[in-house]
Amino acid sequence: MITNQYQSVPYMKSLTSCLNKMVSDGYDKDFGVTDEGMKCLQTDTFYNPQDVNIVNFFRFEGVSDPADMAVLYVIETSDGTKGTLIDAFGTYSDPNVNNFLLEVEKIRKKTESKDKSV
Repeated sequence: MITNQYQSVPYMKSLTSCLNKMVSDGYDKDFGVTDEGMKCLQTDTFYNPQDVNIVNFFRFEGVSDPADMAVLYVIETSDGTKGTLIDAFGTYSDPNVNNFLLEVEKIRKKTESKDKSV
């Protein structure tokens, strides 16, 4: 099951095909999250939550096992690096990824609320 506006687009039917499409669209770096922050695996550059913009995300369930769920985050950083971050969804999700993305969301909400009050 895909929970996104691209539900009817064929390349959004699986994690692999979606990831391939994102790479072909220029999101060709891989990110991971550690205690130090989000890391670009190709360049070893670390990013803080304020340096990260989540452009889009796609959630997938495994065909044979609904517990086999993943989320693909499409990310652009403040220095223009574009890539993806993949995490399990639900019980098996990485707490480091979850905590980091919650910080990204909090910062975005604060920024949006300041923009609206001006």
